[in-house]
Amino acid sequence: MKSIPKLIRRFVGIMTLSILILVILNVLFFAFVFVRNTSAFSPWDMADRTADSLELTEEGYSISDQAAAKLKEENAWAILIDNDTRQVLWQTDNLPDSIPMQYTLSDIARLVRGYVDGYPAFTGEAQSGLLVVGYPRDRFWKHTRASWDYSFIANLPRNTVIILAVNLVIIFLIYAAANSKLLRSIGPITDGIQDLSRGCPVCIKEKGIFCELAEKINKTSEILQIQAEQLRRKETARANWIAGVSHDIRTPLSMIMGYAGQLENSKNLTEDQCRKAAVIVKQSKRMKDLISDLNLASKLEYDMQPLTMKRENAVSIVRQVVVDYMNLNLDDRFSFEWKTADTLSVCHINTDKDLLKRAISNLIQNSISHNENGCVIYASVEDDDNVCRICIEDSGMGASDEQIDRLNHTPHYMVCDRNTAEQRHGLGLLIVKQIIMGHNGSVLIDHSEYGGFKVVLIISK
Repeated sequence: MKSIPKLIRRFVGIMTLSILILVILNVLFFAFVFVRNTSAFSPWDMADRTADSLELTEEGYSISDQAAAKLKEENAWAILIDNDTRQVLWQTDNLPDSIPMQYTLSDIARLVRGYVDGYPAFTGEAQSGLLVVGYPRDRFWKHTRASWDYSFIANLPRNTVIILAVNLVIIFLIYAAANSKLLRSIGPITDGIQDLSRGCPVCIKEKGIFCELAEKINKTSEILQIQAEQLRRKETARANWIAGVSHDIRTPLSMIMGYAGQLENSKNLTEDQCRKAAVIVKQSKRMKDLISDLNLASKLEYDMQPLTMKRENAVSIVRQVVVDYMNLNLDDRFSFEWKTADTLSVCHINTDKDLLKRAISNLIQNSISHNENGCVIYASVEDDDNVCRICIEDSGMGASDEQIDRLNHTPHYMVCDRNTAEQRHGLGLLIVKQIIMGHNGSVLIDHSEYGGFKVVLIISK
């Protein structure tokens, strides 16, 4: 099954592409969030700028209006801790009451890396002490015990790639496990659909997530098998009916031909009566040939005429048919010309010799029947690479472009159940097409370069 691996590759491709797109989108999203939250504002920078703007005046310490406005905007407070006494020398007006005014070295160490009474604190170096800026409790989060092994940081890129690869493998395994049951259910469905297209009976187990689809395919198979059996019976009945009618007509027709032949040669009848008897004989013979053609066409249509394929020389077969017609002493209005190249004496093909001779004979007879004023019949064989081309053409009245197109493309009324009024060409060409189709060949009908009708039989060598 070519469809199952293709389906698996499609699923895997979609999954891989989806994961790749999600990873890229996540990286871009986190990069955007990180840049937005780190580049726009830094509390450490604000602490440094506030410390730089702090000045000692006659009235005491003060900061610039810009720094004060920024602290107010962030709802932050600030204090200045003296280097020597570790007491608060200066503070902003919004300093919370719970903030201590005296600090030890331990207190300073804790606030530098963490919080003051739960307020996230950030420090900047002032001229006479340490400036501390505190923010609302829900403004920042600080990791107070951050310490990383150096090897961990050094190997972080490699470990990230490994973790990503492991995650992809795990995701793939989970995906494969989750869809294995689905894929196992699809296999019988696709096999069943292929068997349906070949006309084989189908019986799929009706279980799994595709149980309803399997049920419909099984019902469709049953309907198709019933229809195929009904069609086979109808075709058999039709073939048997044609064979029976052909057999039943032969006996009375033979009697008509026999009595009419006696009347034709009788000396007791007038010349006009003998001529009428001759017409009866001629038309009766034509009816007999038509019945024979109808019976053969029916057998070929329903594969009741087995083909005995042997390696034969097509040049010899065509020449023999032409010679047989020449020996019939036809009317002088009809003559034959052999157009096969003198260098070509052998062209071997796999063929049923008798049926191929029948096809060629039908084509010659077709030229004779449709040209009452006579014509020249040309026969040729060509060895064209891997095919053998047998051409029968004449210099007769030929056919119009519309007729040629209809003969090439319109089905005969025996093999088509509609538009039968437009398919009135005889059984001769139908038999030719059926015989050549049995040889896995093709038939090409065209205008002859001699002005008449042309039929080319193309058979693989």
